[in-house]
Amino acid sequence: MALYEIRDHDQASMGGETKADVFCEMGLMYATGRECEVDFIAAHKWLNIAAIKGSDRAATLRAELSESMSKSELAAALRAAREWMTMH
Repeated sequence: MALYEIRDHDQASMGGETKADVFCEMGLMYATGRECEVDFIAAHKWLNIAAIKGSDRAATLRAELSESMSKSELAAALRAAREWMTMH
């Protein structure tokens, strides 16, 4: 799971261009439990990052996912996305 995240992160930022679709796919991976445990906080984090990077699809999926999350889960996901954006 972590290897997938690191590999995709490297691919997403190669050459100075960001590929929002990679982040969107990571969000979908966590939202559906594809090759990992379902983790809505991680899913929202990656969908949020993808939306910030310009993915309309990720923005729509993030909004749908938000409806099934508690306020504390949303807060944790937003913090995680903000921390990641600060570091990268």
